[in-house]
Amino acid sequence: MTKLGRTSTADEVLEGVDLRGKRVLVTGVTAGIGGETARTLVAHGADVVGTARDLEKAERQLGTVRAAGQTGGSFELAELDLASFASVRACADRLIAQGAPFDLIIANAGVMAIPFGLTEDGFETQFATNHLGHFLLVNRLAPLLRTGGRVVMLSSSGHRGGDVDTDDPNFEHRPYNEWLAYARSKTANMLFASEFDRLHAPRGIRACGVHPGRVDTELFRHLGDGGLDRLVATVDKGLAKRGLPQSLTKTPAQGAATSVWAGLVAPAEAIGGRFCEDCSVSPINDSTERLADIAGVRSYAIDPDNARRLWVRSEQWVGERFEG
Repeated sequence: MTKLGRTSTADEVLEGVDLRGKRVLVTGVTAGIGGETARTLVAHGADVVGTARDLEKAERQLGTVRAAGQTGGSFELAELDLASFASVRACADRLIAQGAPFDLIIANAGVMAIPFGLTEDGFETQFATNHLGHFLLVNRLAPLLRTGGRVVMLSSSGHRGGDVDTDDPNFEHRPYNEWLAYARSKTANMLFASEFDRLHAPRGIRACGVHPGRVDTELFRHLGDGGLDRLVATVDKGLAKRGLPQSLTKTPAQGAATSVWAGLVAPAEAIGGRFCEDCSVSPINDSTERLADIAGVRSYAIDPDNARRLWVRSEQWVGERFEG
């Protein structure tokens, strides 16, 4: 097998891997990383359930996934709006009623750096979509996970921009900042993975967070025309000052690699409760500096007390209790 790393694709990760008999849920498959993740899994034999807010739009854009199913596994769509607790519960109820177990859940969907807004349930949109919606969905579906199953939460190196604030999730006591809100939601993704792993490891189910890398997808649409280019220039200027190589904008195929690696290839004991990037487990890095080509994980994003505190508050916010 080719040595896996920063530029590996999901197909390279799964080279020689037969996924027939595996059933996987991937949220947010309409485009970008999620669409490529679904295509790769189906092409290697997996039966994939992909979620989307707009099923009509998803159907138009998922021809390559459908085509992969002609020689590989199967693919079906499920309607899900992570910004709505009612939609999350309806989706979970439909999947539970089907009764078919899952081997892997990849929580891929998300929003980034969007203007301030509150969901119909009264929560800041990025925190609600990226964290609370997935918290509710994954916990409700946990009984469907087979022994040996895994949960992969798409966090981000952006989590390094801020810890969660369980006392002020809606920015009621400080001015809203779209990047801080994103950072909080991505820290929450990692903390959720950490606590879910602790609770479910006794029955052989592991969870982790991953940084897919910077991928030019619809996620950047709120930056406006040229926004991604300006962001890249700023990042690369900072790296150059420290004598580090330029950053990499990955393709969707490269962005999907670490999710697939952590979910299906890496040893379960290696990734459980950990933060992964570039098809490897990341070290703790509380410095403002990067570690070579990787960012590393902030200690607050894997702190067990922080994870438990967020879990309890999240249960209160969604109005349901979940244990291992």
